[in-house]
Amino acid sequence: MSETSSARAVDTHCPYCALQCGTRLAGTRQADVTVRPRADFPVNRGGLCQKGWTAPTLLTAPDRLLHPLVREEGGDLVPAGWEAALDRVATEIRRIKEEHGPDAVAVLGGGGLTNEKAYLLGKFARLALGTSQIDYNGRFCMASAAAAATAAFGVDRGLPFPVTDLGASDVVLLAGANVAETMPPLMQHLRTPRLIVIDPRASATAERAALHLRPAPGTDLALALGLLHVAVAEGRCDDAYIAGRTSGFAAAWEHAAGWWPERVEQVTGVPASLQREAVRMLADAGRAHILTGRGAEQHSKGADQVSAYINLALALGLPGREGSGFGALTGQGNGQGGREMGQKADQLPGYRSLTDPAARAHIADVWGVSADTLPGPGRSAYELLDALGTENGPRALIVLGCNPAVSAPRSTRVVERLAALDLLVVADIVPSETAQLADVVLPVTQWAEEEGTITNLEGRVLRRRQLLDPPGEARSDLHVLQGLATRLGAPTAHYPTRPRLVFEELRRASRGGKADYSGITYERLDAGEALHWPCPEPSADAPPHPGTPRLFLDSFAHPDGRARFLPVDHRPAAETPDADHPLIATTGRVLAQYQSGAQTRRVPELDKAAPEAFVEVHPDTAARSGLRDGDLARVISPRGTTLARTRYDHRCRPDTVFLPFHFAGAGRANLITNPALDPKTGMPEFKVCVVRLEPVPESHAGAPS
Repeated sequence: MSETSSARAVDTHCPYCALQCGTRLAGTRQADVTVRPRADFPVNRGGLCQKGWTAPTLLTAPDRLLHPLVREEGGDLVPAGWEAALDRVATEIRRIKEEHGPDAVAVLGGGGLTNEKAYLLGKFARLALGTSQIDYNGRFCMASAAAAATAAFGVDRGLPFPVTDLGASDVVLLAGANVAETMPPLMQHLRTPRLIVIDPRASATAERAALHLRPAPGTDLALALGLLHVAVAEGRCDDAYIAGRTSGFAAAWEHAAGWWPERVEQVTGVPASLQREAVRMLADAGRAHILTGRGAEQHSKGADQVSAYINLALALGLPGREGSGFGALTGQGNGQGGREMGQKADQLPGYRSLTDPAARAHIADVWGVSADTLPGPGRSAYELLDALGTENGPRALIVLGCNPAVSAPRSTRVVERLAALDLLVVADIVPSETAQLADVVLPVTQWAEEEGTITNLEGRVLRRRQLLDPPGEARSDLHVLQGLATRLGAPTAHYPTRPRLVFEELRRASRGGKADYSGITYERLDAGEALHWPCPEPSADAPPHPGTPRLFLDSFAHPDGRARFLPVDHRPAAETPDADHPLIATTGRVLAQYQSGAQTRRVPELDKAAPEAFVEVHPDTAARSGLRDGDLARVISPRGTTLARTRYDHRCRPDTVFLPFHFAGAGRANLITNPALDPKTGMPEFKVCVVRLEPVPESHAGAPS
């Protein structure tokens, strides 16, 4: 029995996006849990989206995993006891390591894991397994924004200011972010500001904009360079800010100088007049914010595109000014904390670099090992998946908290690589598409059944509180890691199963890092303190640190205190339309579904609202392909074909189609997406994929997922 399992009501947070809306749960068993939004939590202020309201339904999913499953040789997954399941995993791992070395075992984590799970997963991979082959699905989400922010500001925190600052802003520019569908409660903070929306789609957010710029997919970088050009040419830059708080402007301007508005219009399709109007709105605002989302980031040049928007923000003097700023809208529930705790290929806890000798020494001291024993950086997520089962790639993979069979680009190739493994282990709450391929499936707890912390998009550390004991034989991921680590020879005490104990070690590991949690405790969080990192532990006689809701007010995190302009230039997407594939497909999310859909497709109300894959297309474009509204279409790229229901939208660009990526089977959008990677970050090009459309013969028509 847990320390909180006897409670009938708890204050906690939604299990979905990075807003982490405050909720109050009540109930005594999974089947009668109710949820109410908390008006006292400033991020959602009593609001909740459709996914949040229906979250308790997932606790009683008909196919909820309740017992470990082990695949019989050449056969089906069958129930097994925990001891037998963990023994099989450990035996196989030992064999594979002996035959192929420690890097033959890989780990893939998720941006929905609590801080404690993400921290212990990184420790488990690097110590118990001794592998460098660990990454997480945030590589597909926040890698571009993280790299650009770190280069410009010296540290990456999605929003370096509280969400509530947006409500007092005069103008907010959203580049590639459809928050009205992906984060509906955030819209209450965007009612007052005038919105500039940059999106090729006429999205629900764009409908509320004062100004909508519609670049062709893959041309954001040219547009951002053009906006900087307008700011300079029209004398709208904050020259005093540039001189006093930044460096590198001249090199950045050297590239932007060639992108005058009329040239940008030719490349992007955005009228020069709208480019000038956008800059005027931002420059004339007393308070302004520029925010990026996945639409600007999920590209093979995603880091450069975010850097170009940061350059614009710096030229206007926005970052580090109270009431204004630049930020990136983190997507997954713990996408922020998940990348700070060490499950990313090149990072150690506290947002430390794995290649920094001082960082390695600090973490090695906390873990009680020599720094020389810590592996170096491994492959990024897609590179790792692409190497599975190959001659020099991993032979085993342990997956916690993600579903790459649906969420990874070129998913046919990914499924083939997963099938080529000697051992695939998946810990999940439901039989996701990846779990269905596994050799061992381990049932784990979900949000209402566990304790821990998460860090939302504004760097606010939050408590997840347990309402119920887990059903059946489900165990926490922390129990899974301890069970495997001890079987591989690690001391049991090095892998605690109590989240509070893991957090105490996490505090020590993060001390002095960019993401310093050392001054945060469960006691302070439970007392209701609002604590944003960095929150260092004070000296013995000093009062507790209050946390840092607003970064950069005095200086940026580079040694000289200045922000950096990054010189970037436009280049085409990895592939461009041709005679065989004349259209561009871009992918994204819809209101009723979340991520790979493994959770939301099991909630009847949500599944009814968005039951199948669709392709959003202009009627004229559809007609040229022989398609009518409602027809089943083949969407064909150089990599494969997905099936989707044709959905007319007169507002679509004639050269662009849109597909949501939440669906499985033949309706997977990622059957066609391009795995071309950003050389700086390993981010795949989800947002630009050349395609053609074809009708499906009536005899073959059916549901696409």
